[in-house]
Amino acid sequence: MSNTEKDSQSSEPVQDDDEPDEWDKRIFSTGCADENAGLNNCFFEKKDWRACKDEMEAFKQCWKRRGNEQRTESKET
Repeated sequence: MSNTEKDSQSSEPVQDDDEPDEWDKRIFSTGCADENAGLNNCFFEKKDWRACKDEMEAFKQCWKRRGNEQRTESKET
């Protein structure tokens, strides 16, 4: 039996909860969750960030519009 077959026959049930995890909460708090989802979906489908320029731009514009720049500012130490 291969490792893939062993993995697929795991006795542990997969939990499918709809509760937001810490990542979801952080993304929702930015106000750009829809744009983030669009960007992630594009990458999942195309497997190339360069093919997702429109989605990336929409996310960047949302990020700026919502005043999230301080979340990603570089700080000198």
